[in-house]
Amino acid sequence: METIKTMPTPWRAGVMVLGMAAMLSMAGCFGGSGGSDKPSAKAENPKDDQELVDRFSEGRTFTVNPGEFATDDMVTAMIQLRPGDTLEFGCGYFELYHGLLIQATEDVEIRGCGKDETVLNFRESDNVTGLEALNVRGITVKDLTILDSPGDAFKLKGVKWGTLLNVRAIWSGGGEPITEANYTDRLKVACTSPPMDKGDPTPDYIPSSSAGRYGIYPVESENILVDNSESIGASDAGIYVGQTNNAIIKNSRAAYNVMGFEIENVQGGEYDSNLAECNTGGFLIYDLENITQYGDTSVMLNNISRNNNTYNFAHSGIVSAVPRGTGFITLGYDNIEIYNNVFEDNSTAAIIYTSYELLDGKGKTTDKKLDPYTEGLHIHNNVMRNSGYSLPSPNMEKVAGGEIETLLPTLIGIKNITNPGKGAHIVWDGLLDDYDAECGYPKDANGQPVPKDKNGKPIHTNQHPNPECHYNAYKFNDAGERKLPQWGSCIAHNEMDDGQAYINFHGMRGLELVTGLADFDPKAIFSWEGLTNILTGPLEFFADTKLEDHDCEKLYGRTLESLPRVTIPPFERSGAIDPAPSKEYINQLCETPVKPGEINRKALAVDCPRLDQYNLFADDQDPRSMPNEGGVPYVLNSKLFSDYATKYRVAFIPPGTKAVYKDGQGGGNVNGTIHFPNGTVIAKTFAFRDEENDTEELIETRLLIKRMSQSGKAVWSGPAYSWGKDANGKKVATLVPGGETRSVSWSYTDKQSGKKLQGSSDSYAIPNQSQCITCHSNDDLEAGAAPIGPKPRNMNRAYVPESDFMGNQGQGGFDRVNQLKYWVDHGLLTNVPDFGRIVGGVAQNLEYLPRWDDPNEDLELRLRAYLEANCQHCHNDKGAASNTGYYLDHYRKIDAGYGICKKPTATGGGSCGKQHVVVPGSPDESIVSCRVGNADNPQIKMPPIAKSVVHNEGVELLNQWIESAADADYENSEACGGGIGIFKSMAP
Repeated sequence: METIKTMPTPWRAGVMVLGMAAMLSMAGCFGGSGGSDKPSAKAENPKDDQELVDRFSEGRTFTVNPGEFATDDMVTAMIQLRPGDTLEFGCGYFELYHGLLIQATEDVEIRGCGKDETVLNFRESDNVTGLEALNVRGITVKDLTILDSPGDAFKLKGVKWGTLLNVRAIWSGGGEPITEANYTDRLKVACTSPPMDKGDPTPDYIPSSSAGRYGIYPVESENILVDNSESIGASDAGIYVGQTNNAIIKNSRAAYNVMGFEIENVQGGEYDSNLAECNTGGFLIYDLENITQYGDTSVMLNNISRNNNTYNFAHSGIVSAVPRGTGFITLGYDNIEIYNNVFEDNSTAAIIYTSYELLDGKGKTTDKKLDPYTEGLHIHNNVMRNSGYSLPSPNMEKVAGGEIETLLPTLIGIKNITNPGKGAHIVWDGLLDDYDAECGYPKDANGQPVPKDKNGKPIHTNQHPNPECHYNAYKFNDAGERKLPQWGSCIAHNEMDDGQAYINFHGMRGLELVTGLADFDPKAIFSWEGLTNILTGPLEFFADTKLEDHDCEKLYGRTLESLPRVTIPPFERSGAIDPAPSKEYINQLCETPVKPGEINRKALAVDCPRLDQYNLFADDQDPRSMPNEGGVPYVLNSKLFSDYATKYRVAFIPPGTKAVYKDGQGGGNVNGTIHFPNGTVIAKTFAFRDEENDTEELIETRLLIKRMSQSGKAVWSGPAYSWGKDANGKKVATLVPGGETRSVSWSYTDKQSGKKLQGSSDSYAIPNQSQCITCHSNDDLEAGAAPIGPKPRNMNRAYVPESDFMGNQGQGGFDRVNQLKYWVDHGLLTNVPDFGRIVGGVAQNLEYLPRWDDPNEDLELRLRAYLEANCQHCHNDKGAASNTGYYLDHYRKIDAGYGICKKPTATGGGSCGKQHVVVPGSPDESIVSCRVGNADNPQIKMPPIAKSVVHNEGVELLNQWIESAADADYENSEACGGGIGIFKSMAP
């Protein structure tokens, strides 16, 4: 099985060859998410300044043209980008089979010939995202279109200073696909007659729920500019900025998305001179619960929101509750100024102003850090025409299933006594909170008051515990009266046509009179005819139309002050990222002669072309042989699933140094590993066992090398090496920076369960270096591809190899004693607490992670161990999935943050059409079960890399926990009932 398996497309095979050429100019050090932006003192280096000039190259341009090897060229280029570099796509139509992933670099540019001239088609990509920039400082993407990305088209996460200029995201939709033959005609989509209901004629574009989620998606970032860009057909939001500080979206267009433009949990957002048309909803500014930060202060000016009347085609989540025909909607977000905009031909309302109380019930929003109400809303000097003329009907199929959020427009219509069955220019739910004198100021995890803004409002983050109550004293004076107009809304000087100007429908007030009837049937009630048949006319039920209630100048003698426009400060390099090393420098270090048994430590400064050039192992053809220079083999209690591979791990700690024991007890190093000294190498070899033939095939060896950058910062690099044979038949591991796909098979008996495991895959993936950083880069870890496996709790066990293939030879003969104690006894580890007794190889006084597949362990502890090993490295509040609010930290309590009845942060295929991450007692209704049980669909499968087959045993464990252990005792478990339904408002 030495032959490399190629994919139906040529790119994987090509990357191996092109990657070999590319690695000669690859950077030896990665910067990234860890550490300060301020460079420390320059690292010591034996070369003088003149020699340093020869060491690096900078300001390169990598060109990619359409054709058979476009994906190869793109991947080869993207993994090399360093400060000052440019990746340039030529003119034309590109068919790309892998995502464009830019990681841990700064001051780079991605560009094409223009958004009508350069089209990157990711329809057949094996990645969920078209272009993703992760932990990058300073990136500009311009002059190109991304077509048919499986998930998000343009995603920026953890980016500081990101610009998206003259770009387009588009999906083919439900019609014929956009191709090389027709793209010049299909890219420009008009908005004339959107489909108001599914199945309606749609001459311009056919929306599809199978489209990706977000068109343009900067999240958890800072200083973001989206300019002269466009999104067509996203199944969630077209142009979105979320959980970000300082963001400007201007001169851009969104059409035929569910939500055209979205600002979510942003501190300092701005919409300026944009066009939203033919979406379900035009513009949204809101806060979502249970994620990284909460927003405040956004302005919306000079925009046009017109004809946003496309039916809602979202899968699930908050956006699926937006009624078609919405010009603008806000929910749970403070301080918004809306002025000089035009709203026209929106069939439900120009502006909807609502709260989480309507969705959850008064005081029942489970995230007490979130303020459920929008206040400080200032709407002035806008034009509103032809609003609220045709409310969408509720989706009775969803109503019957308990998902009754689509009843909101009908609720508006039946309460509108002035114009029954219609909406208005401005619609408000009329809900505000009362002063809670008993609720004290919230505290952080250390018992200290959380920070507050100038108004006394708490500034919460996802690192703060969820308070018992929602603190709101800052909104009220000493007499318990609301401070107005600051914590209210001001609406004045808007030009409106003869349609209904305003309604306040008072939430669910009065509806309890009809829902209390013995024969209550929501399907009958929520129509105008059904309601009038039983309602005797209580006036408190109906909406009022008193827009003068928001005339702040008349009521208070003043109005809300204008909010500041967003400014983005000039970009400056951090200096933390080294340019790429020269080919000559790499060759010089990697060809350094060394003595037998001595590691080539000079070469550890770069990624060598071959693994044997480091001289890490006694047998350079077998990484299962004994390691040189006192390298220590180790195993983990619970490991990452990698297509049933057997793994051999070795830690090489530099002679004369020690690693430092750091665990997660007491709230310290919760997600971190043992702290390793500079010069450490961690090697992990992946092999596949065949017991019947007594063979074991070596596939790859991955290294993590801790280096020191020129700025003096520690950085981890993660080169991967693929095993094969050279022309003389010698086994050799070759650097594959662009990744590779292999055919593998396995047949062995699992030691823990005794179960026979057999199978094969033609698409086992060795990840490229950018993909490695996705999992190994967290904001609270050292920069680059930091280790994630060797945590004290995961190493607290006796060493026993995963495979019996080596017998007592090589690493198979290593001492089978508690690993941490061995490291201490041999001078490799310090700062270790008292071990206590060692029972069954486990030190009783140290933290311990159980083996997920040990049936003798507690089911919930096993499940938590499995999720920590397979998901937590991204799903924590500092990881690549921090924006989801779904966190699987070892010491985190199981509540909404752990997925219990948590709503998805986004819709799209990744939600599997379900409403909650974990539904206690029901794996079939749980998003996480759907995603872990998928290995084929890039939108759905989790983890998104590292597996090509489903881990059946892991899925079985997860479903068993959801069915039996995840029950109503968990906090937030009541939130699953009734979907998002507005009837929660009336529950006791």
